[in-house]
Amino acid sequence: WLGLKKIYSITQQGSYLLRIELQDWRGNRRHIEYSFSLGGPSTNFTLQLSRMSGSIPNALPEHAELRFSTGDTASGHSCPQSHPGGWWHSECEETNLNGKYVTPRSRGRLDRGKGLYWKPKKGRYYLLKSTKIMIHPTDLKSFD
Repeated sequence: WLGLKKIYSITQQGSYLLRIELQDWRGNRRHIEYSFSLGGPSTNFTLQLSRMSGSIPNALPEHAELRFSTGDTASGHSCPQSHPGGWWHSECEETNLNGKYVTPRSRGRLDRGKGLYWKPKKGRYYLLKSTKIMIHPTDLKSFD
């Protein structure tokens, strides 16, 4: 992790896209891109997303203010306590890319909810082997 304060500082310099790359245990790779805004520390790094493109169904709510929370800072819901790792939770079942590293052999429901997974509202769980979360400027010409 680069850290939320640093990411927030970077995103204040212009307009950025958020790209999430996922790899499952069969070697399949998928991605999704969002336009996004990230609030600062006073908002608990509130994230707002709008899907742009991708090869996997969306599993994060769009146009909603998602507050970053961890087990020790959760307020109002228990997702971070029951699904380890800090994340932008709205509902506990949609996704967790900061969970524990769970191998396919431990597919019990309890273990699956603690691992790295992507779960679209109407779809199956994608138990993940690896994830990447990246940002890049929307105007790449400024880097010529």
